Amino acid sequence: MNVLFFLTPKSEVSYLRNDWTLRQAIEKLERSGYTGIPMIDREGHYVGTVTEGDILWTLKKHYGMNLKEAENISISSIERRVPAKPVSIDASMEDLVQLALNQNFVPVIDDKNIFIGIVTRKDIIRFCYESYVQKEKAK
Repeated sequence: MNVLFFLTPKSEVSYLRNDWTLRQAIEKLERSGYTGIPMIDREGHYVGTVTEGDILWTLKKHYGMNLKEAENISISSIERRVPAKPVSIDASMEDLVQLALNQNFVPVIDDKNIFIGIVTRKDIIRFCYESYVQKEKAK
């Protein structure tokens, strides 16, 4: 199964730029309603995923929970506790499922490490469920 079948393209994905401030990242997370968002650089390369927890623990650990200071903190300085691993565009279904066990979404990159979108755990589960139902009907 091709990764592109499941891909939510970058144009439809909330993401952060690694040169944004912490405050901008917090606002983007709040507007999106997600608990984690991919981060890319100006060239579009996938840098990692930032979660609400990453932001919370960085604020607590380094800035005494002072949100005013968040205007002066680069999002690149956020310590990410759990790396969200990307897959290449030619990844197998097994690769997607394996990563989705521990990630809500799997970032997808091309052969130049450019972020092109995500595959959500929801889409993978839906595919697996529909495959299961079809097999059961065929019995």
